[in-house]
Amino acid sequence: MEPVAVIGASMTPFGNREGEWILDLLAEAGVACLEDAGVEPGELEHLYVSNMASGEFEGQGGTMNALAHDLGAMPAYAARIDQTSSSGGAGIHAAWQSIASGASEMTLLVGGEKMTHKTTGESTDVIASITHPCEYKHGLTLPSFAGMTARHYLERFDAPRESLGKVAVKNHRNGVDNPNAQFRKEVDLETVLESPMVADPLRLYDFCPITDGSAALLLCPESVAREYTDDYALISGISGATDTHVVHERPDPTVMGGVVESGREAYEMSGYGPEEIDVAELHDMFTILEFLQMEGLGFAEQGESWQLVDEGYTDRDGEFPINTSGGLKSKGHPLGASGVAQAVEVYEQLVGEAGPRQVEADVGLCCNVGGFGNCVITTIMEAGA
Repeated sequence: MEPVAVIGASMTPFGNREGEWILDLLAEAGVACLEDAGVEPGELEHLYVSNMASGEFEGQGGTMNALAHDLGAMPAYAARIDQTSSSGGAGIHAAWQSIASGASEMTLLVGGEKMTHKTTGESTDVIASITHPCEYKHGLTLPSFAGMTARHYLERFDAPRESLGKVAVKNHRNGVDNPNAQFRKEVDLETVLESPMVADPLRLYDFCPITDGSAALLLCPESVAREYTDDYALISGISGATDTHVVHERPDPTVMGGVVESGREAYEMSGYGPEEIDVAELHDMFTILEFLQMEGLGFAEQGESWQLVDEGYTDRDGEFPINTSGGLKSKGHPLGASGVAQAVEVYEQLVGEAGPRQVEADVGLCCNVGGFGNCVITTIMEAGA
């Protein structure tokens, strides 16, 4: 199997894109990605669209065919990938498979979501549909799961409440240097800890925002990549996994089995271990998730990730930078785009195009979580030779 390369990447500004709709956002990212790689739309053989809920949010179906038309990519095969909030990561997996299998030599992945035109209550209800019906009928939402898990984690591992706040502070600080981030402002710890309560002990600044936006990646075999550029990244490991859909059936609520399993398989495929990863983008939809993914992926022992955050280990200038993009917390979380945007950040770090966010990195990892760990995609990328 020939190595799969990423030769182009793009991301629209994330935030409130008033007056624009999902197809506008997808086309913006798709065109920019093709231009970044110097590839014509007619060269595409496969086109994937990662999107969770364009039908629910704006009554728009057939996004993949419409995008193929808008880009001028016909007759490329087109498909939509929906894996809830890990749709972006699942799209990477599908695009990787299309190249690795030999079915395509040029595959474009575009992820996007349009959400801000709905009220917070309406958006929350669409997102809550991720939960199992036996949970949904009792009014359980993802924020409530996050609050209960955070409370359990803090008490079980004797972690200070401030440690979660420091995740938000760090990621907001990183987002200042991301020109496409929704929130480009720093916040101090006091502001985080005194913000309105949402799901005790988590407050407003422990949560990511509702977001519009799109991101894209262009994939091809490494031999083809060399025809276009000397600066590319390789997908050296990728895996998806699931956990119980009913959260209370998990033996340990602080362990996300899908993170553990997808990480294990991605490490095995890539030949890299946790200690060899230079930079990571984790799915910090809630601050507690950054802790759980750090531990599930082997970056920290169980119950000890908060200490690394406390010590500045995961800061951009620390030993192991996490969420240099600002993460979902600052960059924003347009559901279908988030996993793709994670990989865009890792790609830019590996090819030296991250600007003021640049860190020293040859190997990067991104972890995209669906629901509350219900499904997970972990991707490992390395700089091309």
